[in-house]
Amino acid sequence: MKAIPKTFPALAGLAVVFLLGVAAAASADEWRTSGWLIRESKYGDNFQRYDYVNPDAPKGGTLNSTVVGTFDSFNPYVVQGSPAAGFSQFGGGLLYDTLMEQAIDEGSVYHPLVAEAYKFPADYSSVTYRLNPAARWHDGQPITVDDVVWSFNVLKANSPMYNRYFENVTEAVAVSDREVEFRFNQKGNRELPNILGDLVVLPKHWWEGTDASGKKRDITKPTLEIPLGSAAYKIKSFKPGSEIIWERVPDYWGAKLPVKVGRENFDTRRYTYFLDESAEWLAFIKGGWQDINPENSGRGWMTKYDFPAIKAGDVIKKEFKAQSRANMQGFAMNTRRPLFQDRRVRQALSYLYDFDTINRTQSFGLNTRITSYFMGSDLASSGLPQGEELELLNQYKDKLPPELFTQEWSLPAFDKPQAERKILKQSVDLLASAGWVIKGSKMVNAKTGAPFRFEILDFRQGAEATMMPYVTMLRKIGIDATLRFVDQSQYVNRLNDFDFDMTTVVLPQSDSPGNEQRDFWSSKAADSPGSRNYEGIKDPVVDALVDKVIFARSRDELTAATHALDRVLLWNFYVVPQFTRPDVWLAYWNKFGIPDKQPTYIGPDIESWWIDPEKEKALAAKYKSVD
Repeated sequence: MKAIPKTFPALAGLAVVFLLGVAAAASADEWRTSGWLIRESKYGDNFQRYDYVNPDAPKGGTLNSTVVGTFDSFNPYVVQGSPAAGFSQFGGGLLYDTLMEQAIDEGSVYHPLVAEAYKFPADYSSVTYRLNPAARWHDGQPITVDDVVWSFNVLKANSPMYNRYFENVTEAVAVSDREVEFRFNQKGNRELPNILGDLVVLPKHWWEGTDASGKKRDITKPTLEIPLGSAAYKIKSFKPGSEIIWERVPDYWGAKLPVKVGRENFDTRRYTYFLDESAEWLAFIKGGWQDINPENSGRGWMTKYDFPAIKAGDVIKKEFKAQSRANMQGFAMNTRRPLFQDRRVRQALSYLYDFDTINRTQSFGLNTRITSYFMGSDLASSGLPQGEELELLNQYKDKLPPELFTQEWSLPAFDKPQAERKILKQSVDLLASAGWVIKGSKMVNAKTGAPFRFEILDFRQGAEATMMPYVTMLRKIGIDATLRFVDQSQYVNRLNDFDFDMTTVVLPQSDSPGNEQRDFWSSKAADSPGSRNYEGIKDPVVDALVDKVIFARSRDELTAATHALDRVLLWNFYVVPQFTRPDVWLAYWNKFGIPDKQPTYIGPDIESWWIDPEKEKALAAKYKSVD
């Protein structure tokens, strides 16, 4: 399923719940509203609204946000161009609705949106969605099954992400004026019926029409023509590359749906673009440009928030708990480059990241070292493989690192004064076994004399402080590593084209991994521009394990397959793991009304906040506003 939202349920009882879900599917071909993959929604069949929202939250006001970089497209579903803020490469963003909406406060649960119900047979060979007859485009025309079929076809053809996500979906067929059936080329994929709900529905009649000049529109190209949408917002105005303003649709067709009650309360959403993070930060503390600032730096969280507005109580600093924080964040090594194709080289580079010192000196000890691609969940591997996981891995034993079966995967700790010397020697020895030696003060190839040199690509100037210690450590053994900062548009384009040596990536996971794993790890994705297989992994064992995850028949089977996949990825050292934490840090101007509780599943749900007009007025009088 899609990477977020997600949760980390305890293992106990999940196999039973999962199998009950399978048993329920056996009664098949009955219409159901909310869908689920692990456990039935806590709301049952009587979902009226999320239990944390204020159903009487007032509408109005402006949410100001900032973005670093620029934009040149209102079409996020092609690899070309940089989409504007408010659009999403996966999902509908602010403009389009999807068939279903993933629950905000539960993992792997789906609620109705454009579709009011769905059904599927006991063998999971297809799924049929029934559209809500009230669903409308902003021009008043109904959303039709033709729109759904057309959207499915163009997204599979033009979006690498959708293509892999729906790889086993062979066709979408209109079976009536309100029902569309998606047919699969394999049976037994229990996730597919639900994740078709993630399909964004696009307006066929608009995209196949002509623009104001009479030119036919082209869904395969970037555009700055304001598109027709269906969701709660539409574009009011924009300045190419520098600003985009969205306005709430007053007669939005879905405003009273359970997933929308008490949410999407801002009348206006303004996104202003800045050249770099320093300018963006100054805009936040000045007031009027950015209302909510997410903080990712431990040092920043502990030291930056001492400006006058904080001291006056006009900016609030708050931590929100979030269960859905499983991810792998780290330096991805592009194995399409010959330099990174030897596992021993990647292992040595992984050893040289001094998390302990960086966490202590720069992050006030607030972070945790990542030790799994499924960090924080029961799907994270640990110890030595055993039971069903071991049986699965034994099938590929001759193709896997032997240490995988005899050693618990871990990274060395820089926890004692003498640790650095030991770790540097381990890394030098690994590199030597791969044909790299130190001559003079430089690490070079023993045969060719070529220097060990690579570039770490990023667009966040503020990241230099946390990246330089790694570069410094690499240079201690003669590796010529450099940082290269480019603007965000260039960074996105280079990432899509896999034109980098090493870069920081965040690979979020869910509590029910499935088809999206192909986009992360499959051999096919490695050769597909725009995929999330940044590392260029092309391993038949990984491909086989991804299929085991996708076609797991029970929660126990899914857990074993995910443990095995996690372990194989870790022992191949494709990523230098960095850090994570279970909290979301936000600083926000005190202009909001906020429900008494927020969903601990995702952390803060900004869509459930609203503007308090008296607070907004008071701030506007005290601080310069962009309005």
